[in-house]
Amino acid sequence: MLRDRRFWQIAIQIIAVILVLIFIAVIGSNLNANLQQLGIKLGFDFLGTQASFDIGESIINYDPSNSFAQAMLVGLVNSLRIMAIGLITSTIVGLTVGIARLSDNWLVRNLAMIYVEVLRNTPLLLQLFFWYFAVFISLPKIESNAQFSNPFYFFTNQGIAIPWIASNSNTGLWLILLTVGILASAWLWRWRVKIRVETGEAGRQFLWASSAILLTVIIALIITQNLPFTLDIPHITENLELEGGLKLTPEFTTLLTGLTLYTASFIAEIVRAGIQSVPKGQWEAGKALGLKSGLMMQLVILPQALRVIVPPLTSQYLNLAKNSSLAIAIGYPDVYFVASTTFNQTGRAVEVMLLIIIIYLTISLVIAIAMNLYNRSVQLK
Repeated sequence: MLRDRRFWQIAIQIIAVILVLIFIAVIGSNLNANLQQLGIKLGFDFLGTQASFDIGESIINYDPSNSFAQAMLVGLVNSLRIMAIGLITSTIVGLTVGIARLSDNWLVRNLAMIYVEVLRNTPLLLQLFFWYFAVFISLPKIESNAQFSNPFYFFTNQGIAIPWIASNSNTGLWLILLTVGILASAWLWRWRVKIRVETGEAGRQFLWASSAILLTVIIALIITQNLPFTLDIPHITENLELEGGLKLTPEFTTLLTGLTLYTASFIAEIVRAGIQSVPKGQWEAGKALGLKSGLMMQLVILPQALRVIVPPLTSQYLNLAKNSSLAIAIGYPDVYFVASTTFNQTGRAVEVMLLIIIIYLTISLVIAIAMNLYNRSVQLK
């Protein structure tokens, strides 16, 4: 048995697991002993006590009389908001710049190269400080904006306010019908593309897909006889404060801008490498079929390049999620910012750090699992 290779393969793995468990047990025992010497007991009961500190930006209800758990929830929602929007905007910018890096236009190609090289080789924290102190905090004071003749938008050092939509009693029904229309549109698009590939006939997928959504909108208008929203126009109050519309604070705008442009510079290189990995014969085949450059990129090149793009793209998405913790440097109240304040007030360093680790680990695992599933869908079967 000792000469059996299969035995040693299993035995080494069991020994490795036992050593890891022993290491964790020793660390936990030392930690518990040190905390007992300090008269501190491990526990998360502090989450139910009153927080007694304010949070400058929140999209859910919160006031200082709420518990630390509610404060952590506010920080988590703020973090998820910046991550979700950042993933979308950085992908759009990165894809655009990556394609521009391969443009036949000399100016476009070199501007994209300068963008990538400058932002990719500059520390993100330095970029955040630049956007915050040199751009958004340096915008005109709200007193100056009060004199603007155009009352629909405001760019001030207190934030950016633009018109936005507000829900009404018809919004729920509209969302249901619109969801049905989008699903039908996606199915029609795939169906028409399949017909185009199999028969060579004009698919007119855009016409079919847009018709499905338009039909849904018409049905919704007939049923509700009203629009699903009202337009909320921002304005400056007598106390010189921005109200109404969509208000983006300098901290939120700085963090979103910094994360988007920084991450997009890496995504652009990933996209460029993925496109260049597609054999030249595929380009020539697309041209021989008479496909325009945009349609060829959509139907021929990008579907093949995705097999190379998605794995490193997952790493950049994970980096964006973790880099969002730099929000503390500019005062944006994300989950790390709130956790730091919680630690300073309660002294529960171990518990707070465990919560932060679990939160970021969970977010990263969700992103990784979602991207791995997508990666499987684009691989050759």
